[in-house]
Amino acid sequence: MIRVSNLTKRYGSFLAVDDISFEVERGGVVGFLGPNGAGKTTTIRILACYMPATNGSAAIAGFDCFSQSMQVRRRIGYLPESTPLYPEMRVREYLNYRGKLRGMSRGEREAAIRRVADRCWLGEFIDRPIGQLSKGMRQRAGLADAIMHDPEVLILDEPTIGLDPNQIRETRGLIRNLGEHHTVLLCSHILPEVEQVCSRTIIIALGQVVATGSPQELRNRFGSQGRVVAELRGPQPEVEAGARSLKGVRKVEASAGDGWVRLSIDAPPEVDVREELFRMTTAKGWALRELRREGATLEDFFVKVTAEQATRKM
Repeated sequence: MIRVSNLTKRYGSFLAVDDISFEVERGGVVGFLGPNGAGKTTTIRILACYMPATNGSAAIAGFDCFSQSMQVRRRIGYLPESTPLYPEMRVREYLNYRGKLRGMSRGEREAAIRRVADRCWLGEFIDRPIGQLSKGMRQRAGLADAIMHDPEVLILDEPTIGLDPNQIRETRGLIRNLGEHHTVLLCSHILPEVEQVCSRTIIIALGQVVATGSPQELRNRFGSQGRVVAELRGPQPEVEAGARSLKGVRKVEASAGDGWVRLSIDAPPEVDVREELFRMTTAKGWALRELRREGATLEDFFVKVTAEQATRKM
């Protein structure tokens, strides 16, 4: 559904996107991640026909983003991070205007406005001027516009920015539902959101794709973690020294509060110190109220691969 091949974008001497290639199959939600300045916004703007590339090609639904941009625009819904709206228009007027631009008939527009107002929770705000809406409500109006013409592909750039916790949960549910009927490219800095919503992830850093795969696959590539977290009651110097004496321990961080000592113990992935730590606390007579081994997260993998990319570029 989305095909990017050897895509490059330069701004003068600055290389924003460096010969990237990836494909997104029909259906599902794909996360597009990267630190600030990685090139992800430039990439999605090229896909949305907002700007041309310097070299390479990009196609959506079989249509070239450069030579067939009108066909591409009919098939995508694009929600940029800063939603461009007309503050003097009412929400209904704005959506009606956007429908006209897309060539929708009056009946199609009216039916679409009812549908998206319901899906994006705009009912009580539908006749309110956009300039009077909160940032979160404006984001919802922009999302309603993006899905109004029922596009094959949705490109969403930080869609939950400005929403309250309840709205964030509802929006994530909506995105998952949209992924059942559309191809969704989700650009987000919120890694737990990507883990909850996306079936596949593409990570870009310094203009290059550095990893692709499902969140679980990327966590597995990072490897199992040897970090153990424990909380026990005992003298901090003795607790910390005892933890450091365990076989295979590389690093111990300790903090105390309310009579409890919290430990973060780092060991190689093949070493599990939990059993030894439990035996030590039992022998010492220290109370133990937490003992767990931390698994790898998408955030761990993201930090690792982006740091490695930065090192290679130096």
